[in-house]
Amino acid sequence: RLHIFLLITIMRVLLILLAIFSSVSAAKSNYPSSSTLKSPQRSFASFDKKVSTKKAPTALGLDTLIHQRGGSSTEATTTVAMSKEAAGLPPAVKLLIGAGGIYGAFLYYGSLQEDVFRYTAEDGTQFKQAWFLQVLEALANVLVGFVGMQLTGATKGIPKKAFAISGASQVSAKACTSLALANGLSFPVATLAKSGKMAPVMLGQLILGGATYTMREYLQVAAIIGGTAVVSMGKKKGSTSSSSALGVAYIVLSLVLDGVTAGFQKQLKEETKKAGVKPKPYDFMFHTNFYMCITAIIISGALGEIGSGLAYCTANPEIFSKIVKFAVCSAVGQSFIFYTIANFDPLILSTVTTTRKIFSVLLSIFLKGHSLSPTGWSGIALACSGILSEMALKMGGKAKPH
Repeated sequence: RLHIFLLITIMRVLLILLAIFSSVSAAKSNYPSSSTLKSPQRSFASFDKKVSTKKAPTALGLDTLIHQRGGSSTEATTTVAMSKEAAGLPPAVKLLIGAGGIYGAFLYYGSLQEDVFRYTAEDGTQFKQAWFLQVLEALANVLVGFVGMQLTGATKGIPKKAFAISGASQVSAKACTSLALANGLSFPVATLAKSGKMAPVMLGQLILGGATYTMREYLQVAAIIGGTAVVSMGKKKGSTSSSSALGVAYIVLSLVLDGVTAGFQKQLKEETKKAGVKPKPYDFMFHTNFYMCITAIIISGALGEIGSGLAYCTANPEIFSKIVKFAVCSAVGQSFIFYTIANFDPLILSTVTTTRKIFSVLLSIFLKGHSLSPTGWSGIALACSGILSEMALKMGGKAKPH
């Protein structure tokens, strides 16, 4: 109970700090920059007049929102955003809604995911149908995305092929994470390892793109990977060492697929730009998860997981309720992510999702009975320092003038 109280207190403090950070950022953005206005001495009266004469666009796509929040928006979109900000909820309230929704949905999501793969039926069998799980999760996101798309208006002319490739790659990465858990890898280790997804991206850029990175960026990735390895060694060894080795292989494959997915998502943005369309948030949610669902159905059907998964859930209603909640949390969490993107700088979303992973690890350790040695805890500290350093670097880079 003390551990739970401490975690809740930490989350509350973090939300307050994020609210303060957002309020300060919003306050700064309410002043026109020198790059936008020719004269820094222009009065607020003339500035407000300009705001009232601008007409807001009817729809903003996810890529557009990120682009505008990144500091490169035009004068018109900046003033429109400011006028909307003033008329709506205070930034701190919006942040509490967005961050609170992400924390609540995905902390429970992670807990349920761990419960699903740790569940043991009366006959001693466990749930192994990772692809079947992806079918249900993607289906929940498709339904929510479809409803949201109907409410906000669907975008026509979307390049379906690009969404299909991106969706197939993304669901494969998620399935490999579930397979890692199904084959004995602990949830804390898997979550920390997934935080090091920058490693395959950096490797691919170094080999194929000729990119360069700073020493700090190399150290950050090394800290996350090294800390994860220390955590895995800091656990008490049991009879599942061979399964854990297979779990490690799956999580490594998941990281590789994350890097591939990042490349496909970049191509997706280029294809939508060439097509002259600007998909809105729920367009992304629906179309991506639609092809994720189709991919998962094909693979799970080929592996025979649909029939065996349904049979297992029918025989064990308790795990089926967990799977349904897991899928719903995924869809709800995605909606809150889009809400946060629409109202704040992407850095805010990165901060929330990054710290959420840390809390997910701590909650799992305290609530799921994971026992760590002092060496294991040192690994937790090392990996978290790498994660937080990466977040701090993003914040520092954001503060630099473009």
